Amino acid sequence: MKSSLRARVREALICGALILATSAGTAGAQSPSHGGSHGGPGPHAGPPPQAHYDARYSHNQYYAPHGAYYGAVPGRPIYVGGYGGHYYYSGGVWYAPRGPGFVVVAAPIGLFVPVLPPFYTTLWIGGLPYYYANDTYYVWRADQQGYEVVEPPNDQNATTEPPPSDDLFIYPQNGQSEEQQSNDKYECHKWAASQTGFDPTQSSGGVPPDQAAAKRADYQRAMRACLEGRGYSVR
Repeated sequence: MKSSLRARVREALICGALILATSAGTAGAQSPSHGGSHGGPGPHAGPPPQAHYDARYSHNQYYAPHGAYYGAVPGRPIYVGGYGGHYYYSGGVWYAPRGPGFVVVAAPIGLFVPVLPPFYTTLWIGGLPYYYANDTYYVWRADQQGYEVVEPPNDQNATTEPPPSDDLFIYPQNGQSEEQQSNDKYECHKWAASQTGFDPTQSSGGVPPDQAAAKRADYQRAMRACLEGRGYSVR
């Protein structure tokens, strides 16, 4: 009788252990891209399952793919509303509410965000700075104090090198960020070119060769005045 009772106890313990092991295996196998509560891959993460690897312009970052579903938006999301939709922006990835969770979507054109993704690539296209990440282009809009999601530009002549400032050495004195420096240099370049008629991005500055030296000096003076007025030391 005691032997039979011991056998039944052993059976119950084995069954309980098997149930626990099966439950643990099932929980461990849940994919974070299908309802995980802590979100999923962001930029600079290792290659998660079905991740989108963005190598354009040597950006070289991993992002969650469009259509991936999450129980919660990862990171510190920023709410962005407009155009009849509600979106969340985090780590360069855009999310839209779907049922009890969120799905990864393409960035909505025309919406504004207050900050750029943590990893972005600055491009110069037609002399204008664009900020690129995760198949999305952003442009700074001073009147909105934010970055607008814009249509992909014609990037046939895209470069990561800013327009030349004609050999001026420029030092930020007020802790200006890299993107602020790029914007200031470009805006001063546009202003100096419009004031003097000399554009160092063009052959001979876009003026007759016999005027190039004098016009270059005028352009440099204009650039220096503009940049010093924005808090830079120029030599």
